[in-house]
Parts: sequence; C-alpha cells; structure tokens
Amino acid sequence: MNPQDHTIHVFIGYDSRQAVLYNVAQHSIVRHCSEPIAITPIRLDQVKSIHDRPRISMQSTEFSFTRFLTPYLRGYRGWALFMDCDTLLRADLAELWALRDDRFAVQCVKHDHQPASSVKFLGHEQTRYEKKNWTSVMLMNCAKCAALTPEYVNTASGLDLHQFKWLESDALIGALPREWNFLVEYYAHDESAKLLHFTEGGPYYQATRHVDFAHEWWREFSIANSSEDSEVWALADAAGKD
Repeated sequence: MNPQDHTIHVFIGYDSRQAVLYNVAQHSIVRHCSEPIAITPIRLDQVKSIHDRPRISMQSTEFSFTRFLTPYLRGYRGWALFMDCDTLLRADLAELWALRDDRFAVQCVKHDHQPASSVKFLGHEQTRYEKKNWTSVMLMNCAKCAALTPEYVNTASGLDLHQFKWLESDALIGALPREWNFLVEYYAHDESAKLLHFTEGGPYYQATRHVDFAHEWWREFSIANSSEDSEVWALADAAGKD
C-alpha cells in the first residue's frame, strides 16, 4: 500500500437507466464514511476510448464488463473498491477498507448464490455460474490485477472475467465477511448487514417494492434529496408504509 495515499478509492458501476441507484449508493457511502473518500462512477460514455466491446444479451447492466477496468483506472497502483450501484451502505466504509490484505489480489464475499428466478430486473436473463456475485463488491489490489488491461477486458469471455480466470490461482482471492455484500432477499434478514446489495431487485421497481430493507433505501433517497429533517422522515415513513 502507498503510505502517502490516505484516500479511500471507490468505483461504482453506473447504468444510464438507473442513475438514481448510483446517486443513492454514493450518498450512503459519504454519509457514513469517517475518512477521506474519492468516488468515481464507471460510465460507458466516459470509458469509450478504451472500451469498445459490443453489448451482448447476457449483460444485465452497462458495467457488467467495465467493472474490470478499475485497476487500470487507478494506474495499477494502490487499492480500489469496486461496487455495483444497487447497493446501500449502513456502516462506515473505512471498516471495509481496513480489511485490505496485501497477500491477495482481490478480496470479496464468496457467495454460493443460486438465484431462484430465471429472469432478472428489467427483464434480463438470470444466468447461473460459479462465483456468481463475487465481483459485485471487490477490494482490488491493483498492482496484482495487472492482467486486467483494456485489451483483455474488451476480449475475454464474461465467465473468464467474473470467475477470475485472469488470476494465476484462486489462492489470490481473499474472503470478506458476508455483511459487506449482503444479498437482500437471498439471505434472511440480518441487522448486522453493513452493505446491502439489492441484487434480486430493489424497492425502486414496482415488482420488488416491498423487499427487505426497502424502508432504508427510501430513507437514504429522501435524505439525499432534502435538507429538512422533518420532510426527510415523513417521506421515508410514507415509503416504508406503502
């Protein structure tokens, strides 16, 4: 780790159809974080000079592949955290940042995620594969992720990317506690969850408006869009009761 770099570097996948998700996610990070933090959205239109991969039907988000550009965007220096935009922080991200371990190239929650449905949000096909959702929240030791060049990210298969085939060994993948990528509705309700991931669909979709922790997402949305505490809580309470 670079001792001169005292900033937490976060990259969030950005989907133009879901801008509100990015805004709520980043607001929750800033609101809870106790240390300096730099947040970068990974937007297709901002990486088009290095990423020209044609979209395929199996991509459920615009950042399905561009997430793997995170080490390149950091200049292969230091550490970075990547996270999907359908997330919500309930705790200080500095706690997660403190878990970095130089023995590993990547650290993530090692889910055994077997989705029950064959369809994802927005009607996309739900694919099942080994290490599913491991890449949705990743601490990345950028120098040890040098194989993730723009050329490789542009041409490697989705499975090669999401199953970490670009690493020499799975021994380079460290484990994070489940609380730092808690799959809402897949795992039973747990108040100790620190990073919520609405991978099964969140309260911002009609079909999944009553998912677990919906009230907290709407509360964060309200706080991000109001300077009046009374108004914030009235909106949040109304959303939670709907």
